[in-house]
Amino acid sequence: MAIRTRALRLAAALAAVATATLGLAAAPAQATGGDPLDYVALGDSYSAGSGVLPLDLTAPLLCARSTANYPHVVAKRTGAKLKDVTCGGAQTKDFAGSQYPGVAPQLDAVTADTDLVTLTIGGNDNSTFISAILACGSAGVLSGGKGSPCKDANGDKFTKEIDASTYPALKTALRAVKAKAPRARVGVLGYPWIVPAEADPACFAKMPIATGDVPYLRDLQTHLNKAVQRAASETGATFVDLSAASEGHDACKPLGTRWIEPVLFGTNFVPVHPNALGESGMAEAAIGVLKLG
Repeated sequence: MAIRTRALRLAAALAAVATATLGLAAAPAQATGGDPLDYVALGDSYSAGSGVLPLDLTAPLLCARSTANYPHVVAKRTGAKLKDVTCGGAQTKDFAGSQYPGVAPQLDAVTADTDLVTLTIGGNDNSTFISAILACGSAGVLSGGKGSPCKDANGDKFTKEIDASTYPALKTALRAVKAKAPRARVGVLGYPWIVPAEADPACFAKMPIATGDVPYLRDLQTHLNKAVQRAASETGATFVDLSAASEGHDACKPLGTRWIEPVLFGTNFVPVHPNALGESGMAEAAIGVLKLG
């Protein structure tokens, strides 16, 4: 009965995942001529801050965009003029096409006058994050947290999909950004760590991933981030590596330390996504790497 109850809770939390799919003020960053930077934010739910309140009431409801997301933090810290078109669930194809009826392609917001573009994208292509969390979470519950049932069942399926389709799609999307805003600084943020490097038995109630599947998911995220980094490097964009900054802030850590909310018993209405602390940390990393402060 306990396993069944936990499985029902997990299913509800994973359904929420599928639907989504501060410091001292710095001197304002400025474009040539002393004007504030013309800043466009693109990307998926990690860019949109999906699950973090308050919601951006100017955004389509399905995007679940937050006014506490990292683009808003960057704009506040630097004085940049922000146009935020981030949207939960976005894939690379939604840069050039409409994600939802009546929602313009994200690239429509980018112009030749754009000075700065930031984005996090790629995790929803092939449903990489959703499929992996669903597969590993379900397998973890059924195995009671033992072994590596998700790895055993899926092997290199997810990494092969990243190499075969996500990576080339990332390059296409970033080239399109550069073509529309050739003078803009383009910052591509990686994904902060979701799970620790090694399994924490005390975390199983919040993140029901089997012991052997924790490093499997960590390796999958490493593979995705490396594909994003490679695509950024090959298209003239700047990769903002969050691996060091987000170490020790995964979903298994306590509230106030973690950047990512767990599958169960978290605070966000969209689990397995950054909380406000995580979005702020992502903003700080972007400001530092892009030299905006």
